[in-house]
Amino acid sequence: MENNDDKGADKNNLDASPISDIHIRKNMTVAEMVGQFKNSAFQTHNIAIAAEILAEMVREKATIFLSFTSNIAASGIRGIIIDLVRNRKVHALVVSSGALDEDVARAKMPYFQGTFEADDAELGRKGINRMGNILVPNECYGYLEEKISQLLRRIYSTSSKEFTATELIRQIGLNLDTENSFVYHAARNNVPIFCPGVSDGAVGLQLAFFQQAHADFKVNELKSAIEAIDFAMSAKKKGKVGAIILGGGIAKHHTIISNILGGGLDYAIYVNSSSPYHGSLSGATTSEAKSWGKISENARDITVYGDAAVIFPLLIASNNYFFEQK
Repeated sequence: MENNDDKGADKNNLDASPISDIHIRKNMTVAEMVGQFKNSAFQTHNIAIAAEILAEMVREKATIFLSFTSNIAASGIRGIIIDLVRNRKVHALVVSSGALDEDVARAKMPYFQGTFEADDAELGRKGINRMGNILVPNECYGYLEEKISQLLRRIYSTSSKEFTATELIRQIGLNLDTENSFVYHAARNNVPIFCPGVSDGAVGLQLAFFQQAHADFKVNELKSAIEAIDFAMSAKKKGKVGAIILGGGIAKHHTIISNILGGGLDYAIYVNSSSPYHGSLSGATTSEAKSWGKISENARDITVYGDAAVIFPLLIASNNYFFEQK
C-alpha cells in the first residue's frame, strides 16, 4: 500500500524554494513589487534575477553597455534611455541605425499611438507608416532627411572629412538643437554610441547621398568596430563590464562580440521575445554566448523572455541608483 505521508516528505525535501504568492498593496514601490517576483515562477522569476544582477552591476561600479533596436527608440522607452544617458547611468550605447532615425526624428516630430490591427493600405494612402502599433507620418522622415542633410553640411564645413561612425554620431549630437534626444545627451556626456551597420537606415541613406556629392567625405565603419573593442577592453582593465541588451540583431551581437577579447562580459541581461530554437543570434540565450566566450564562464547572466517595453521599465524602476541625478 502506497504511503502518501512518505511521498509528501520526499516533496518537502526538494532542494528548491516554495512558490510565493505576490501581494499588491496601496502605494507599493516598483522595487517592493519586483522583490516579490523571485519565487513566483515563469518570467517574474527571471525579472527578479535580472534586477539582482543589475543591482550587482551598480554595486561593483561596472561599465554598463545598453544595447537596443530601433523599435525601442520609436516607443516611449526612449524617454528612459534619454534620462539614463543624461545622468550617465549607462556608459555606452550600441544601436541599430534605425535607432538614430527614430531619435532624431522624434526630437522634433511626434509619432502617434495606433493599433496592431490597422488598415495598412489605408494608412499608406494617407502617408502614414506603421511600426507595430506606432504610427509614423511621412513628414517625420521628411524632417529627418532634411535635418541630417543640414547637419552633415555644417559638420563637413567645420571639421575633418573622414570619421568613424561613432565620431560622426557624436558630431551630430553636438550639433542638435534640442535636449529631447539621447544622441544629444550622449555627445555631451562622453557616452559613445556604437552603431554597426550605420548605412542601414534613413540616416545611413543621407550619409550615402552626401558622399555621392562629396567624394572626400568618408565614414570608416571598420575603425568604428575597433573603437568599440578598445572601449570594452579598456573598461575591463578598470573593473567589471556588464550589458543590458534589449532585442536582438546587429546591436546585440556587436555588444557581445566587442567584449570577447577582454574575456567576455561579467554581467549580461537579455530581454527579448525571440526563440532560441531556430539558431539565430536574436534568439540566442546568455548561456549560448558563453560557448563563444562573449560572456564570461563565471558571469552572472539571465535571459528574460517578454516585451522589453514592459520589462525594461520594471528593471530600471526597481533600482534607486537610476533615479539619482547628476
